[in-house]
Amino acid sequence: MEVNNMDKLTGFNIRVYAICVNEDKFLVLHENNYAGKKLCKLPGGGLEFGESTIECLKREFKEELNVTIEIIEHLYTQEEFIEPLVKENKQLFIVYYVVKILNISDLHINIPDIEKSEWIDFNKESPLTLPLDKKALNIFVQRGCSGNDAIYRLRL
Repeated sequence: MEVNNMDKLTGFNIRVYAICVNEDKFLVLHENNYAGKKLCKLPGGGLEFGESTIECLKREFKEELNVTIEIIEHLYTQEEFIEPLVKENKQLFIVYYVVKILNISDLHINIPDIEKSEWIDFNKESPLTLPLDKKALNIFVQRGCSGNDAIYRLRL
């Protein structure tokens, strides 16, 4: 793939996201102003220097949604080059996990950038807007992991 402005890249923007399952649904976040656009994405965010991908995901869920998560498994690591929507001088690199919220009754949005959270039924069309989020969700569903016993089946 030919990359525009490759010589202008000065580092990486490492992102960590999750398919968060509750019964027959997965969690999405709606943002009003992500690089000037409305966005529906999986929960997660940017890796901070000195933290692991798992520490990043746990921190992001706590900061954004006030919940504690359990990491079930690694789902997917990005294989292709993607030009970022923001931080144009950084190469985007994304890792996906499958997680479970341990204190779901405490879920509420802590930051103004997120308009709302929504649980989406696996049997309905996904509202996700980012191509790599869609790919991660498809990988999860192709494994036969959606449904009431998804977490149990992943642990086998």
